[in-house]
Amino acid sequence: MAVTVRIPTPLRKFTDDQAEVQADGANVGEVLSFVGEKHPGLAERIFDGKGKVRRFVNLFANDEDVRFLDNLDTELQDGDELSIVPAIAGGR
Repeated sequence: MAVTVRIPTPLRKFTDDQAEVQADGANVGEVLSFVGEKHPGLAERIFDGKGKVRRFVNLFANDEDVRFLDNLDTELQDGDELSIVPAIAGGR
């Protein structure tokens, strides 16, 4: 099963500048583990020391925020897309 993982620009240095990578896994957590193993350094930017998704990282399975689904247990199918979207802060 292949899921397309969209990599944001700030994290592409861990994926050889690839905007998308293919990953295997039945759910969001498995896919992110797969990507983290294939691309060293990436998992540390997504997960904190306790294995939880960092609060400034948003994950979207087929354009749906996984926080409103089953978080890391959100099931994925062959051909699905998982987007990693860092939160953007700004202002004055």
